[in-house]
Amino acid sequence: MKNKTFNKVLQSDKSNNDLLIKKTLDFFNENNLKFDNVSKIFVNQGPGNFSGLRSSIAMAKGLSLSKNIKLFGYNTFIWSCAKFLNEKKDIYSIIKFREKYYVKNFDNNFSSVSISKEVSKDQIIKNYNNKFLVVPKNMQSYFDKKILALSDMNIADLDHNNLELLQLKGLLDEDLIKPLYLS
Repeated sequence: MKNKTFNKVLQSDKSNNDLLIKKTLDFFNENNLKFDNVSKIFVNQGPGNFSGLRSSIAMAKGLSLSKNIKLFGYNTFIWSCAKFLNEKKDIYSIIKFREKYYVKNFDNNFSSVSISKEVSKDQIIKNYNNKFLVVPKNMQSYFDKKILALSDMNIADLDHNNLELLQLKGLLDEDLIKPLYLS
């Protein structure tokens, strides 16, 4: 089989976590794939709801262990910054989850400078203007227009190919895949 990357976004919540395996198997059937053809699994560790993260990480770990497939964990903060890997300044990734804003700071080597922390709209406007900000494109519509108008705001497409770049640079979790819960 040629070297190919396949991706499927499977949104899960409390009511359909039991469908996660079925949706995954359907995806494999639709693309004529077998688990023996898979060499890596990338699983999003969050932010997200407890049940959805727990289910997807458990399924990915189970597949990884049973089929001896390499497992890599990432979070939306670092994923949204991936296309700016060669920037020569700190990057602040901002996520909106459950009507709250969260920010995480990475240095120019993509090392985490801070833990993710909850911030208000006013704090973002006051403290993060003129900083290199990144917002995932799929979350852009949930952001306040004043935040999106800040001077060094960047909207990032979440490109699945960037996950392999992050993995090659050693920036993804390999040892213990753990979820990132935000309340």
